[in-house]
Amino acid sequence: MAAAGLGNLEGWSVGGVPVRVQRSARRRTLGLQVRPGEVILHAPTQVPDKTLLEFLNAKRDWAAGHLATYAARIPAVSALSDGASLSFLGEPLILRLNSPGTQAERVGRALWIPSDTPETALTEWYKAAALPRYRELVEIYADGLAARSRLKSVQVSDTRTRWGSCTADGQIRLHWALARAPLDVACYVALHEAAHLLELNHSPRYWAHVARLMPQHKLHREWLRVQGHGLMKF
Repeated sequence: MAAAGLGNLEGWSVGGVPVRVQRSARRRTLGLQVRPGEVILHAPTQVPDKTLLEFLNAKRDWAAGHLATYAARIPAVSALSDGASLSFLGEPLILRLNSPGTQAERVGRALWIPSDTPETALTEWYKAAALPRYRELVEIYADGLAARSRLKSVQVSDTRTRWGSCTADGQIRLHWALARAPLDVACYVALHEAAHLLELNHSPRYWAHVARLMPQHKLHREWLRVQGHGLMKF
């Protein structure tokens, strides 16, 4: 009997979690198993990779929903203690508490903030640091959509009701807290708003523009739906 094979097929992931493919000569059907932080695709030995990918894509939203549900059950840990881990557009940072009255400052991977007003200082740092990166992301997607000429400006917002917005005259705003999300999620919102430069609605034609540049955009929408509430506060 052939031994079961277990491994990753390069580039296959769901919600940022690599998909492991487990083949077995005993297996007769395809199946997808989702556990916290883990996705396993079970398959018979001779099923071609193309068939596996089609099956995975058909189950992708279902799997992403389960991963998001598992992640939401993880207790939140305060990010404002010295040595705590933070994330800035996918980059890991280490929080360091500085003397009261000092300015927030990033030095390599360390982010120094004043110990007397940590949350305010941290929020203001994210706003300032995110702006040039947001501009870059929106401009990249506007170029990809051939809509750069319609883009007037990119700004940072702090509204509690919207992750992003786009006005009729091409002003795009992205929420500062998106910089705490996984990079793919921030990219999705940047693309979402850039696509409004072409269609100021959510019609099928609008979503076709989004899907053309980001076929798996639904995964990132689901992540925001489940996890987004935790981005606003540290």
